[in-house]
Amino acid sequence: MINTGVVSAAYIAAMVLFIMDLSGLSSQQTARRGNWYGIAGMVVALLATILGVVTNNYLELIAALIVGGGIGLVVARHVQMTAMPELIALLHSFVGLAAVLVGYAKFGDTSSQLIGIDLTIHHIEIYVGILIGAVTCSGSLIAFAKLSGRISGKALVLPGRAPFTLGILIVLIWFGWEFVNQSAAGGGILPLLIMTAIALIFGIQLVMAIGGADMTVVISILNSLSGWTAVTTGFMLNNDLLIVIGALVGAGGAILTTIMCRAMNRSFVTVLVGGFGSAGGKKYSSAGIEEDGEVTAITAKETAALLLEAKEVMIIPGYGMAVAKAQQNVAALTSTLRAKGVNVRFGIHPVAGRMPGHMNVLLAEANVPYDIVFAMDEINDDFPEVDVSLVIGANDIVNPSALDEPNSPIAGMPVLTCWKGKVTIVLKRSMATGYAGVQNPLFFKENTRMLFGNAKDTLQSVLEVL
Repeated sequence: MINTGVVSAAYIAAMVLFIMDLSGLSSQQTARRGNWYGIAGMVVALLATILGVVTNNYLELIAALIVGGGIGLVVARHVQMTAMPELIALLHSFVGLAAVLVGYAKFGDTSSQLIGIDLTIHHIEIYVGILIGAVTCSGSLIAFAKLSGRISGKALVLPGRAPFTLGILIVLIWFGWEFVNQSAAGGGILPLLIMTAIALIFGIQLVMAIGGADMTVVISILNSLSGWTAVTTGFMLNNDLLIVIGALVGAGGAILTTIMCRAMNRSFVTVLVGGFGSAGGKKYSSAGIEEDGEVTAITAKETAALLLEAKEVMIIPGYGMAVAKAQQNVAALTSTLRAKGVNVRFGIHPVAGRMPGHMNVLLAEANVPYDIVFAMDEINDDFPEVDVSLVIGANDIVNPSALDEPNSPIAGMPVLTCWKGKVTIVLKRSMATGYAGVQNPLFFKENTRMLFGNAKDTLQSVLEVL
């Protein structure tokens, strides 16, 4: 074993590396380097813990590392980018489950010498850690099921949900009081078990009430919650590194949640209250009535002709691009048009896809230059000067009803105003609604053309014409 001074120094080094990791992830150019900082920090933390903190049961520990690392390696090699949001939700559930198991292990540890107020504080840490962990675990599993299509993505709001939620919170506080009192006398397992069951149910109903349109925000919330779960675990284990890392993740997730909510013109409270995304696929026009307009279809050859005539082209990717795995063809189209003197830019909505930064990662993976990829706020005023806007698999983020229809379920949500350009070409498989379940009046505008089919195939056809 190494001495405690070396362990402390290693933990400090790991903390610095994790901070550098977050700093690196703040831009596309440094994201890869940031990931390597995070990997290095985790290796340092693991080695310091194994060699300086663990005192026995090495065989079990090594076996767990091999099994867990092997599963992680297999998953990382095989998971598709389109499945990344549900994978992250599933991993968040593991964090919550770990906190629950650690909490019960610490409660059953009879070697503790704490007495008086120190013991009370320790029991509060255990209770809070298991509570947050259970909510994170079950809530993340429901998010995983919704994102992967195993259950409906629509909001399931129970009658009387507000008083029910308030009642659960009161019950959880009461059981916390009972647990602390009983544990001081050597008991407490019954209220702890009951609280765990209630917390699991609470996490389920919390996420079930949140509709598909808010799932990007839910991922951010769960990310933050998993961080605070790590903080409570760090307090239970008296581990400063876990506390710091958890605080970084928790605070980062909270900031990201704020950004996502602002991008959707939603508040954190309204997301948690739920119900959004339960419109059931109703079709609203800009006048608030069912839309029965006609669309104008276009061919790959006609699309290529419009692109060749354009001087300014704006490409707006959405989740449909990820599903079709069309990012390589998008990159090839971009290179071809730029070689012909066309100024091509990308407009990225903060909630494009099902995960923050999803579209940016896909484009970077396809080697699209970073300097032509812009956030919505940077390019939204430029659309009147754009000759052709190419919308690839996006729906809700280019929906005019968000601005024009006060009664629309997405009213007030900032969107990319591509209809202000000369021509908008929308690549879609069909006229199905987006994740929010709201029809898009953009498809029926006079300057909109619909290129139907799988985006990868239709873009390949456009490329062949070019």
